[in-house]
Amino acid sequence: MFTSLAGRSVVVTGGSKGIGRGIATVFARAGARVLVTGRDEAALEAACAELGAGASYVVTDVSSREDCDRMAATAVERHGGIDVLCANAGIFPAARLDAMTAADLRTVMATNLDGTVFAVQACLEALTTSGRGRIVVTSSITGPYTGYPGWSHYGASKAAQLGFVRTAALELAPRGITINAVLPGNVATEGLDGLGADYLAAMAASVPQKRLGSVADIGNAALFFATEEAGYITGQSLVVDGGQVLPESLQALEEI
Repeated sequence: MFTSLAGRSVVVTGGSKGIGRGIATVFARAGARVLVTGRDEAALEAACAELGAGASYVVTDVSSREDCDRMAATAVERHGGIDVLCANAGIFPAARLDAMTAADLRTVMATNLDGTVFAVQACLEALTTSGRGRIVVTSSITGPYTGYPGWSHYGASKAAQLGFVRTAALELAPRGITINAVLPGNVATEGLDGLGADYLAAMAASVPQKRLGSVADIGNAALFFATEEAGYITGQSLVVDGGQVLPESLQALEEI
């Protein structure tokens, strides 16, 4: 039995939809007080209505250090501190190399990489004061393990997050803060709506478990990293993909 996280103060960036909303839901069900952030206020309101009385939101663009500072201050004001930061906010627009602009590259890096660093920096003082600070970064198998045409800038940002996590773990260890990353594979979110049953079936067929992951699968991994029992784990990456990165060829999938 893991130590209860009831009453812990948790910040989830990009928590209004998709994986972030799944992470926020798992922590809310564990009794945590959750502050979700995002850029769409209507989506944040809807998420908090579903999460319950212990949840609230603040509109935040993580690519802005000032917004991240305001986010951290809001969590401290409402919850008395910050115990867990889930740096989840990310974007994944497609752009092939022969068409990618400098603005395309900068936009992805500003949210996915800069936003992760800014969120950690903004919450650092409160996480240190907590005495049990936990940071969980949402990376991806795309970049660190796999590639996909049109997502070279996204993959680069996700691989860069892992480099940040490893060195940040060294700097944060004396403060009693752990930082780890969760790497989702193909996960069913509202972002896949409209792609059609055939497309979703093809995605599921690439996974040995023959299903897409759920947002709860990712939320449960983040919850584990936030527990007291995971306190001796830092600077690590956990792939949550149903075995998607394991087959060496399509034939390997056909053999199972």
